[in-house]
Amino acid sequence: MKILELPPTNQNISDAIEIMNRLDIEPIFQKALNEALYWDKIKYLTLPEGVSHEAFWTALKLFKIPKDPLVFGEFRFNIGLSKAHLKMLHEFDLNLGGSLLSGEKMDPLDRESFLISSLMEEAITSSQIEGAVTTRQMAKEMLIQNKKPVNESERMIYNNYITIRRIKELASQPISETLLLEVQQLITAKTLDNEKDSGRFRQNNEVRVVDALDGSVVHQPPDFQDLPQLMRNYYDFFNLDNDEDFIHPVVKASILHFLIGFIHPFVDGNGRTARTIFYWYMLKKGYLLTEFLSISSIILISKTAYAKAFLYSETDELDLRYFLHYKLKVIKQAYNGLREYINRKVKEKAIENQYLKIGGINERQAKLIKILIDEPEKYFTVKEVQNRFGIVNQSARSDLRGLENLGFLRATYVNKKKQIFIRSDDIISRLKEQTA
Repeated sequence: MKILELPPTNQNISDAIEIMNRLDIEPIFQKALNEALYWDKIKYLTLPEGVSHEAFWTALKLFKIPKDPLVFGEFRFNIGLSKAHLKMLHEFDLNLGGSLLSGEKMDPLDRESFLISSLMEEAITSSQIEGAVTTRQMAKEMLIQNKKPVNESERMIYNNYITIRRIKELASQPISETLLLEVQQLITAKTLDNEKDSGRFRQNNEVRVVDALDGSVVHQPPDFQDLPQLMRNYYDFFNLDNDEDFIHPVVKASILHFLIGFIHPFVDGNGRTARTIFYWYMLKKGYLLTEFLSISSIILISKTAYAKAFLYSETDELDLRYFLHYKLKVIKQAYNGLREYINRKVKEKAIENQYLKIGGINERQAKLIKILIDEPEKYFTVKEVQNRFGIVNQSARSDLRGLENLGFLRATYVNKKKQIFIRSDDIISRLKEQTA
């Protein structure tokens, strides 16, 4: 990514103040705030006659002067938000507590199955953001069937999955240097050029964030000698709640994400660690639906905007509005995707209920039949069913044998060793007979 164009400086303050008081500029002013527009967008706005883009930018900067900056060492961060952002935060408070997945909307089995799927999706896409090269289908098959990773990309995904599951265990705990290093070590295990860099802070200033295309440096992290103080500030910020300096939890979680990227305390794994810390803090603060949201799947399809959000905030005097605007939009998109999924599952549930009319069929088996009808070439293993539903080996084996005995599955072998279960040739006719 190219280095950003720097905004204008040293403009006439009196002209800017006059602009701030004009009624015809107010809608444009609010647009710039609500959409967190940087200079590269501001300079193309259509402005009223007599208003220059440089003067408008200066007026915007005057309005955004931080009253209570967030202080980390020598750095001062601005975290002001617009009315549009506050509205999104209110919606998150109403919806991210978990009610969407409670009651009649989703039964416990669906909930557990979807949770496992969501954790896998997050592990896969968070790794793909950092360069893991594999298909989603192959990666998910590796996790579901509990296969050992065979290359670095698969190892990154496997590490992410293990780490996210570990975060669920840590959700209620305060962060510490020990736990942060544990998280980074889990994420980077067996993926670094120097394995000693796994589970420790960087030891020099050789780490730089560079553009993948031309190799230009787009971010130089703080001096490694400043890491002890910066990380102490980080732990305090995560752990301490001060009513006088209240920051909305979703905003705070997003800032914690940004700060790992900015401070860059590790040789590698900073991005994956940052996104993991975001989940940790959100769960800690009771936003239980977060574990069902694959934030990284949205980031993956908007990688350029993700990178720009960091650069905008760093370039414009550490104004975090840009990154917060991007992150809040990502959360909203992920939530909307979850809501669509729930609606789809409600419709699928009606079909599965038809299969439950078959004598001796449990809910897991009904779901397996539904999968086989939707995906005729699909096959199951005992390990896959065990991982898919989070059940013990004996229960998974019993489910598959039960469907085999009813004539819906047929057991066979691959390479004379691995046993798999495929749909029987007459599964459709059997279903029609037994659900009529």
